[in-house]
Amino acid sequence: MAGILEAELVPMGSAGAKAAAVILGEVDAYVHAGGQYEWDSAAPVAVANAASVFTSRLDGSPLTYNRPDPWLPDLVVCRPDLAAAVLAAIRASE
Repeated sequence: MAGILEAELVPMGSAGAKAAAVILGEVDAYVHAGGQYEWDSAAPVAVANAASVFTSRLDGSPLTYNRPDPWLPDLVVCRPDLAAAVLAAIRASE
């Protein structure tokens, strides 16, 4: 996917740090396909949403929380103007 977008990968720590980097404009997107628990991303996603940053699942569907199974398989946090390109790159790389 990074190749399709001609993106530079930036190693970083936690889900919160990665989402914050998008919110602060330090990076353009955070894409996570490896799964994590709801508690790893709930607060960062809430802050991203409050800052009008795009958030979704890899397929573009909304992120949902407080489910019986707290496993969240994937997520996208990105600048709103890049959402369509990021989601298209994800689809193209599958």
